[in-house]
Amino acid sequence: MASAPIRIGIGGWTFEPWRGTFYPEGLTQKKELEFATRQLSAIEINGTYYSTFKPASFAGWAAAAPEGFVYTVKASRFCTNRKVLAEASESIQRFVSQGLVELGDKLGPILWQFMATKKFDAEDFGAFLALLPSAELGVRLRHAVQVRHDSFHVPEFVAMCRAAGVAIVYADSPQYPAIADITGDFVYARLEAGEDDNPLCYPEKDFPRWTEAAKIWARGGRPDGLPYCTEDVPPASPRETFLFFIHGGKVRAPAAAQELIRRVG
Repeated sequence: MASAPIRIGIGGWTFEPWRGTFYPEGLTQKKELEFATRQLSAIEINGTYYSTFKPASFAGWAAAAPEGFVYTVKASRFCTNRKVLAEASESIQRFVSQGLVELGDKLGPILWQFMATKKFDAEDFGAFLALLPSAELGVRLRHAVQVRHDSFHVPEFVAMCRAAGVAIVYADSPQYPAIADITGDFVYARLEAGEDDNPLCYPEKDFPRWTEAAKIWARGGRPDGLPYCTEDVPPASPRETFLFFIHGGKVRAPAAAQELIRRVG
């Protein structure tokens, strides 16, 4: 069966403990992004959650990465950390128009992450999804939402995202509930349960499971053993698949990503 690309990486590239563990001794900070993009196949840009960047920054990140590399971009907190999501239009437009398109064919999905205290309000969340633009300056935009409150674990939320073509982020987290339903034409997984005490971030025995899940997602299937909200199985179609080792076990996240890349092949 045909398979879509599997892209595996970490969140960001500037982290002091990676110097000497992931980055070779003596590598200048200026060269860290170039090095990281040749060891991994994707990076989730997190700085955009906190700050606005100039188009030249995005162009520089694109130039630093090799052909075939993809960045996902975490949306500004000013878009998602608000009481009324339906009022986010101006913030969303400001975010997408800052220069994301300068990433060119290295632009992957945009991640919209919500606070753990944000509860599901069908009318308000539906209005937010309707605000997400399908394109910017002729460049297609893809969207993924990460929700972290139990109230979202309902079929209505899954149906809403599927109708909008927006992916629900599957997060393997020790703190927050997970929803594995496939709602977009790509899969976005964040593996957040790692620990610095594990040389590979996750226990080695977990890697066969994530290797298999990545391959099934990329072929358009639905892995067994994950927490689904509905029994609905979308049509089998190859889906570009993103997996990021992030947050938990951050020091060892690059090692985990490299190990999974090796296993996926």
